[in-house]
Amino acid sequence: MSIRENIEKTINNAEKLNGELNSFLSIEREYALNRASEVENLSDDASLKGFAIAIKDNICTKDMQTTCGSHILHNYKAHYDATAVRRLKDAGAIIVGKANMDEFAMGSSNESSAFGNVKNPWDLERVPGGSSGGSAVAVASGVVRASLGSETGGSVRQPASLCGITGLKPTYGRISRFGLVAFASSLDNIGIFGQTSEDVAKVLGVIAGRDRNDSTSADVAVPDYLATISDDIKGKRIGVPRALFGEGLETDVREAVENSIENYRKLGAEIVDVELPHAKYGIAVYYIIATAEASSNLARFDGVRYGFRAEGSHELREMYRKTREEGFGAEVKRRIMLGTYVLSSGYYDAYYSKAQKVRALVKRDYQTAFEQCDAILTPTSPSVAFKIGEKSDDPLAMYLSDIYTVSANLVGVPGISVPCGLSGEGLPIGLQLVGNFWSEATLLNLGNVYEKEFPLGAKPKVFAD
Repeated sequence: MSIRENIEKTINNAEKLNGELNSFLSIEREYALNRASEVENLSDDASLKGFAIAIKDNICTKDMQTTCGSHILHNYKAHYDATAVRRLKDAGAIIVGKANMDEFAMGSSNESSAFGNVKNPWDLERVPGGSSGGSAVAVASGVVRASLGSETGGSVRQPASLCGITGLKPTYGRISRFGLVAFASSLDNIGIFGQTSEDVAKVLGVIAGRDRNDSTSADVAVPDYLATISDDIKGKRIGVPRALFGEGLETDVREAVENSIENYRKLGAEIVDVELPHAKYGIAVYYIIATAEASSNLARFDGVRYGFRAEGSHELREMYRKTREEGFGAEVKRRIMLGTYVLSSGYYDAYYSKAQKVRALVKRDYQTAFEQCDAILTPTSPSVAFKIGEKSDDPLAMYLSDIYTVSANLVGVPGISVPCGLSGEGLPIGLQLVGNFWSEATLLNLGNVYEKEFPLGAKPKVFAD
């Protein structure tokens, strides 16, 4: 099958399934087919030649929409490519569309999108996770082999778990954030979904590395992730913080993850106990720091420079207020108000400053743990995919969906979610591996070996031809 024929098949599947799944906000048929013809002539050395990929709709893609899942940017088209997107194109990848998402990446279920919620292909009555739910479903449904998402507190790993695929959050600074619309700048990362760890490794090898357009990107050598991905893991030390396997963890999830620990032992890994005493404060710390940074970052959406502007205003302050009131959804407003509150006079030291101090303690815990192990294993999510609407009226319950993932963002270390089993209802469960700084190769190796030896053995009900 030629590259053009394969891309046409991909586009057909995307259009066919989108009515059920709502995973794409735009499907770029004309662009993708024209690009496929161009890619046919590229050298075979192009590492992603003909590789179909979806891009989360908060990552700028030239001449394509970048709505962030929000009404306030419903008609906005990016004028440039994010560095990650440009590198994908240079390697021969073909972007087939922009993926649905929680508004401004704020959510854990993909129900806050202004353009309708995404549905989980394993069960259309359930959420896919968030905020990168559309990117996860595009991969889980077999439409594309890989996609880009973004992570601020678990928005790649959690939907990867709920959709039965692999999802990687890299070390902060490993992938340039240039062109990623900011939510919380000290926590944001571009992450990768793949049907396998190998697919993730192929994409990471292309988009990782220093970028002069992003001063927070690190000048650290990018290894050949594929060169070590199948290495024997005998002797690798995996730390287990058993205190975190407690209240709030569903029985099926606990059993599947504990079984995965034994499976790693069978593969030759050494299992050691570690402690992360401050991890229990992760959610509280995260929702102070993330909302504070969001309050500042989202101030730019005011109806003046780009995007939606409310009509009927007679003076500037009224236009600001009406634009933001009509343009933002409920969850974004909630987080802006919370962030503004914790930064306000009289509360900064009590909340934001204290949260930053606890963040430093969480980082110290991880540094101590990594003296004993190569990676730390936990559940990715405390539950399998929940029903659409089940947690909509309880924001705190929704926030707790990220209880196992937020710490890696606070610390800046990499994490990966790998499928490790099915619940009694046939829903996927993911295990999480968190590594030390710049240890993506180790995580991909551990993930790949597990996937090969203990495959999930099932596919979603809704799957591409």
